[in-house]
Amino acid sequence: MDFDKKQLWKEILVEASEKVKKSHILTWFKDTAILSIEDNKVLIGVPTIFTRDWLKSRYAHLLLDLFKAHISEVLEISFEISQALSNSDDNRKVDIKKVWKDTKDNDKKPRRNMERREVRLVEGITSKLLNPKYTLENFVVGPENRLSHAACSAVAEHPGGAYNPLFVYGGVGLGKTHLLQAIGNEILGDNPDAIVVYIPSEKFINEIVEAIGKRHTQEFRSKYRKVDCLIVDDVQFLAHKETTQVEFFHTFNELFEANKQIILSSDRPPKELIQLHDRLRSRFEMGMIVDVQFPGYETRLAILQQKCREHQVLLSPEVLEFIAYNVRDSIRELEGILMQAIAQSQLEGRVPTLKSVADLMAKLNSSYEKNGFNGYEYPISSRQQAANIRPRNIDDVIDVVSAYFRIPRTDLLSEARKKEIMMPRQICMYLIRKELNFSFESIGKEFGGKNHTTVMHACDKIIKQLKREERLVLDINAIKKELGL
Repeated sequence: MDFDKKQLWKEILVEASEKVKKSHILTWFKDTAILSIEDNKVLIGVPTIFTRDWLKSRYAHLLLDLFKAHISEVLEISFEISQALSNSDDNRKVDIKKVWKDTKDNDKKPRRNMERREVRLVEGITSKLLNPKYTLENFVVGPENRLSHAACSAVAEHPGGAYNPLFVYGGVGLGKTHLLQAIGNEILGDNPDAIVVYIPSEKFINEIVEAIGKRHTQEFRSKYRKVDCLIVDDVQFLAHKETTQVEFFHTFNELFEANKQIILSSDRPPKELIQLHDRLRSRFEMGMIVDVQFPGYETRLAILQQKCREHQVLLSPEVLEFIAYNVRDSIRELEGILMQAIAQSQLEGRVPTLKSVADLMAKLNSSYEKNGFNGYEYPISSRQQAANIRPRNIDDVIDVVSAYFRIPRTDLLSEARKKEIMMPRQICMYLIRKELNFSFESIGKEFGGKNHTTVMHACDKIIKQLKREERLVLDINAIKKELGL
């Protein structure tokens, strides 16, 4: 077949840009070219393995369809690495920036996730609009949050039913807002005429203060009592707001008696909201109470993988494992580091590596650098190593436990009795005893000459806690996985 390959590739890219985001065209199709068209097969040259795998997984079908529209005989597309395409003077390439300029109306395309679901409201009520990106389907479910997800799904399916009120609690950045808004979206998806109000507690407080100031309290009461589903985020901020608590108590009762769904979130369970009236706390405890825990390693990794799919990017498994392994404070931080890595990749046109991500993390959060994290190599769990490594001595276990909890090895082996050090130290002793079968005396010598009774007590304590603390089970399983067990 005799074609002007460069012109054909330009036409293909112009057509592809109608369905592909600008950032992807400028980043992933840069330094590509048609190498050959022979035997009903198109061979596309790419500069790196990473680009090859990304285009193959994301756009092979689209490109095949576009080629068929030009050449009906084309049956197959393949990609081949051609490092010469990285050279700026390679004349086989298309000017990718000019391709974008030649594309019609691309800048008029709506951005993803920028729209907010419109909510039908009672006159006078203002609601924070629900974000359609929050769904129950894209909430990554792990053993730590399986119950909370199931409860939210049940409420979305049968609002005003058995799980009323639904009280969701957990730390900052763990996904409570995701679940609350997802329920609202699900209810509106099934019943677009439902009156769903999602409101942070601070806004609720401000509205009550304003109503009292204008002597419109009766209007305030009547309008909130007409909703089908009331979602109040961060109810802990109702503390010490006496008048607000009274009004909320009556609103709660009216909605509950009318079988309207009430969904609440807080940073702690109802029994710990001691600054709230007893009668209000008791109402919160009438229904279903679920906690959203910080996800374990495997769930964190699944979150990162899903975010990559949502944003149509491909990062190496080692980079994702590295981020999941080291970020243990907040899902927001987890996702934030991922998005920074993606942005860096797209803007600078280079593949994120373990070192570049480590440097990025140290820049974003100084605690990584303080803990000696910057430049730190992923210890044992990278795919190339995991299959071949098993702990051979005490040092293997100590090193992995030290890395997992981000505690210096010297602290683990010291006499320090801080809780944040003692628990990892006891876990260390337990794993060495259980997995390596070392004697209590031998373990004690490694940990500053402790006697066998101290080591025995540590192991017994972990065994007992494993029976009742799911988080400890998850931590130890994650450590064992790092050790290849």
